[in-house]
Formats: sequence, structure tokens, C-alpha cells
Amino acid sequence: MLFGQSVFQSVLERLKAEDKTDEDAGARAAHRVPGLGTGLAFDFMAFDVMALDVMEGVSAGSQRVGQAYFDNLDLDAAAAIAEEPAAAPPPEPVMPDHLARIAPEEIAAELAIAAADTQQTLNEKRRAFAKANHPDGVAELFRDNANRRMMIANLLIDEAMRRLPHS
Repeated sequence: MLFGQSVFQSVLERLKAEDKTDEDAGARAAHRVPGLGTGLAFDFMAFDVMALDVMEGVSAGSQRVGQAYFDNLDLDAAAAIAEEPAAAPPPEPVMPDHLARIAPEEIAAELAIAAADTQQTLNEKRRAFAKANHPDGVAELFRDNANRRMMIANLLIDEAMRRLPHS
């Protein structure tokens, strides 16, 4: 209770006092800029509530609520975007020649494993082969071949490491 009345009662009294000052709306409308302060699509003060008639002094945007979007739409720019030709698809990637060689003999010839190779040289050959042939480094279409080449190279290098003399 504020000053002997509830909050609700004080709000009602304030609204009644504002209604009495609204009778002087004609004087206020003369100082009002049309369209200014209409944050919504229409102006609340522009409608006669009982008759639902639109009063004079209504902003242009509030008379054509459904047209607000189309007024701001640049049809020429939209047409230019629609007429723009689609970009040509990228050309099909061409498989590198070395990915076509998937026979174990061809991969062994590339690795050039010799009896004199040590564990260090074999590891270097594995890294160099992986750098050139790893499936993550080639196009999606050629990953199966790259994966097969890596598996065969790893098998050949692992076999060569097993044959090394143990010290």
C-alpha cells in the first residue's frame, strides 16, 4: 500500500489522469512529426477504436502495413542476382601416374629396398613414401589407390626390418 492505497489503485488513478490530458490531443498532434515514433507497423493514435476508421495524419507506412517489405525490396538487385549464371563446376581431378601403380613389384621398385638398408634408412623411406602417397593428401576419388599403396609399402618395409640382423 502506497499512501493508503494499493499499487494497482495508484496505477489506475495515474491512467485516469492521463486520459483527462488526452482530451487535449489536438494540440499535441500539431507538434507531432508524422511517422516519427511509430516503432510498430502502425500508429496506435491513428485508429478510432470504436469505428475502426483510420484517422488523418497517419504515416504512409502505417496505411500499407502489408506493403512495408515490398517498399524496401530492391527488385532490380534481386533480378540481377537471379540472372547471374551459375559458376562452372570444377574440373574433374586427374589421378597422378604414381597412384595408378598398385602392384607390389612396382611399389618395391619405388622403395628400392636393398640388403644394405638399416632401420634408419628404412624409416626414412617409409616417411618419404608416406609424404608422397598418404591418402589424406590426395583427392577423394583416388584415396583407395593411395591407401592400397601405403599398405603395401608398409608391409614391404616391415618385412625388410624383420630381416635386419638384431644387434
